Amino acid sequence: MIYFSQLLSAILLDALLGDPRWYPHPVRGIGLVCSWSEAITRLVTSNLYLAGFITVIVVLGTTGTIVSLILYAAASFSSTAEGVVAVILLYTTIAARDLLRHSNEVYVQLQDKVSLENARIAVGKIVGRDTNKLNEDGICRASIETVAENMVDGITAPLFFAILASCFAPVLNISPITCSVIGAFLYKAVNTMDSMIAYKNERYLKFGRVAAKLDDAVNFFPARLSGVCLIIAAFILKLDYRKAAKVFLRDRLKHSSPNAGHTEAVTAGALGIRLGGPSFYFDTIVEKPFMGDSDSEPVPADIKKTNRLVIVGSLLFFFLLVGMRMLLI
Repeated sequence: MIYFSQLLSAILLDALLGDPRWYPHPVRGIGLVCSWSEAITRLVTSNLYLAGFITVIVVLGTTGTIVSLILYAAASFSSTAEGVVAVILLYTTIAARDLLRHSNEVYVQLQDKVSLENARIAVGKIVGRDTNKLNEDGICRASIETVAENMVDGITAPLFFAILASCFAPVLNISPITCSVIGAFLYKAVNTMDSMIAYKNERYLKFGRVAAKLDDAVNFFPARLSGVCLIIAAFILKLDYRKAAKVFLRDRLKHSSPNAGHTEAVTAGALGIRLGGPSFYFDTIVEKPFMGDSDSEPVPADIKKTNRLVIVGSLLFFFLLVGMRMLLI
């Protein structure tokens, strides 16, 4: 029960506080380590595959070591201090509030029918595509796709590796919440490297190959389980769960990423809309396959529905993993 309450406390902290801009977020520290390591390894070797591999090892090793030392220092004072520090650290690996806050801002701006410019600016904060020419349909689609996709990176995958890592606590003879923090941070290190060095361009195609493949591997189970939880969430919210399941099974592998399409496909089916299609990135059009049975374009209300779907789906994901852990340990 103590461990469950600690996990729940971390989730509630994110729900209450989100990611305040005034404090140095640990993930930004991971990003700095990644940048420094890239600069050094590129100087050490001209073999870009090797340089990228060393960077992955350095970032994972540094992240795990620093987090472990912080928790060890807290434990040297008391188990209570260790628990408090662990909860605070774990909360920083979850990004539900900020993701939903930004999408809600897009929804609010879309209520102003006079100009779409503010809505374009709002959605531009959470997507990588060009937004300056998006119409209302495009803005809604971009927001919905981003929330659905980032459910995994920002919510369910960190929780997956936090709870999975806690299973090793008896073997390592450390507290479950400490194991959870280390597991969640190692995942965030992989995810951060993917967002920084895994681009498919001339600079990073070889250098970021290991980081990209590792990110695909670690998101394999969380993405698929998240999709299943969203189907159940669609049933709870009285959305079209049958079509959600149908589109999930049919369209989830259409995305260029092996993991991003699972939650997007369910969302398209549950809302009865079409996601995907052509998008502009750096003034270049990128053709994406469509997901969903309907030709219906998303409307602002679908942003709210997506947020509710992701909230309920994430809670189901959390309680399912906690239940499975209780059966195993």
